[in-house]
Amino acid sequence: MSEQDAAEEATTSDDGDADTEAADVDIEGAPEDVDTDEIDLDDVAGEADADLVDRIAESDPEEIARELAALRSRNETLETEVEELEDKTEELGDKLKRKQAEFQNYKKRMKKRREEEKQRATEDLVGRILDVRDNLERALEQDEDTEIRSGVESTLRQLDDVLQAENVAVIDPEPGEDVDPTQHQVLANVESEEEPGAIAEVHRPGYEMADKVLREAQVTVSEE
Repeated sequence: MSEQDAAEEATTSDDGDADTEAADVDIEGAPEDVDTDEIDLDDVAGEADADLVDRIAESDPEEIARELAALRSRNETLETEVEELEDKTEELGDKLKRKQAEFQNYKKRMKKRREEEKQRATEDLVGRILDVRDNLERALEQDEDTEIRSGVESTLRQLDDVLQAENVAVIDPEPGEDVDPTQHQVLANVESEEEPGAIAEVHRPGYEMADKVLREAQVTVSEE
């Protein structure tokens, strides 16, 4: 090697060292100049994966195998539980639909039964009233000179028995009683010997059935 070549090699070596030192300085000072927007997330993720690989490499293989087996077992258990819950949900949904259908059918049967019972009750009542009508008709067929009062009274008693059997009660207040707006219809205020505001006279009786007023009694009231 000539002296000139040796001198050039020495110069190149010195320049390389200088560049290296400059590079080292730049790297050490880099954090102050780094723009966080330019950070590559893939690099960060890669470093995290590398750390994970390092930790796994440092761990006991048998322990890792046991943990993985436990995780797989737990995952299988969870999948089985999810399937069971899905089956149970479907089963409960089917039961609910059947119960709803059964309830609707029950409501229809009960409605039909009530209508039939109401119809039978009406038919029975009308049948008994027809007997009363027959007795009244026979009384009117008597000769004009025949006393029919006793027959009419007997027929009236028969009609009252029919109404009583149907839980129908007569609303027939006595003069002097207080007016009940739920059972009495006041026709007029009249002069009367009764106390002011009390019932003076009953013009037409009323009727109630099972505590429900079918027709109010018509009354007059003593003037106040």
